[in-house]
Amino acid sequence: MQIAVATNADYAYLQVRDHHVLQSLILKKINDQEIYMLRDENENNIGWMRFGYFWDNTPFMNMLWLEEQYRGQGFGKHVVLYWEKEMRNKGFKVVMTSTSASEEAQHFYRKLGYRDAGCLLLDNEPLEMIMTKKFK
Repeated sequence: MQIAVATNADYAYLQVRDHHVLQSLILKKINDQEIYMLRDENENNIGWMRFGYFWDNTPFMNMLWLEEQYRGQGFGKHVVLYWEKEMRNKGFKVVMTSTSASEEAQHFYRKLGYRDAGCLLLDNEPLEMIMTKKFK
């Protein structure tokens, strides 16, 4: 598996699949280098990881998504650790993410050292768990 910063060539792939962000923001995130593409050995896209900044100063992983057939094989862990290393190299001391309490992702993040840091409850939505990881 390869990890690469998304480029404009990845826009069509992301536009069709990433329904959790305004379509108008995808190109901005690409230009800001806030999307990592995951590719197989033939350089086919198999997923992506998108992030931003909480309070404009703390890296916040907004989305980690893999094509169904690539899930459960360690690719998600690999890209999260890659992103953490990049953020640490930029001088950040902590990173954040969130997941719905109704999703299994909370267990994935805990295995990677993330800890519960709070929650958000929106109308007609499951509890959103905020998780942080401090670098040593």
